[in-house]
Amino acid sequence: MKKFSVLTSILFGFTAASLQAGADGPYKQVAPPPPPPELYGLGFYGAIDAGANVFQNRGGDRTFTDDNPNSPFFGDTLTISPKNDVGFFGGIKLGYVFLTGVVRPTVEGDFFYNGFRGGANFTLREPDGDLIRSSSVTTWINTGAFMGNFILRFAFGRFQPYAGAGVGVYIAESAGAEFQGPNGTFNTGGGRSHADLAWQVVAGSDYYWNPRFSTFIEYKFLNYTSTQINTNQNRNLGQQLVGAGLRFHFF
Repeated sequence: MKKFSVLTSILFGFTAASLQAGADGPYKQVAPPPPPPELYGLGFYGAIDAGANVFQNRGGDRTFTDDNPNSPFFGDTLTISPKNDVGFFGGIKLGYVFLTGVVRPTVEGDFFYNGFRGGANFTLREPDGDLIRSSSVTTWINTGAFMGNFILRFAFGRFQPYAGAGVGVYIAESAGAEFQGPNGTFNTGGGRSHADLAWQVVAGSDYYWNPRFSTFIEYKFLNYTSTQINTNQNRNLGQQLVGAGLRFHFF
């Protein structure tokens, strides 16, 4: 009986020592989970942009010939060459980015001033090609565009290209005309104003310096419809705009 008691005491001592050693021994610290990746360009945003109206498709040259044999100008030709000078645009954007995945639908209000030169060069020639007279008319057109865009953004971290289209209205007004001819140059006052529908296609890319702030470049094909001014045969004025800007997300 004493042997059994001694053996029991020894086993209990070894068990207690083992538990004590496990409690006081070294342990492995579990690392905290990594922080979630930063998401760039979410939610509401405002932006400013500016750039050049690099081309207005006002149609090509048109030549008219006097084919009336009873006219003193029979055989003379008049060539009209529309001007497509570079202009300027600048404005603001307000929008909202939906979802947080790679593809992010976006709605945007795009409001900007768009100014460009118009007019044409005129050349009158005799039937044998000799120059009779040349002159030109230059106008400055001031417009304001108010567009609503639907855009798909593709989020690859800091780099986010996008493309979309929009529709809206524009208001245009001529600031007057300058006539240049053989007898000198003279100017007229402001011309008529006009409002009509407009649509555009946009494409660009942002680079985000932090989750809220980015710089971007953007291309627009902007089309002004016209029911009063015959800008070309289909009465549409297609323009190509290239610009850059700053974008800031509020949340």
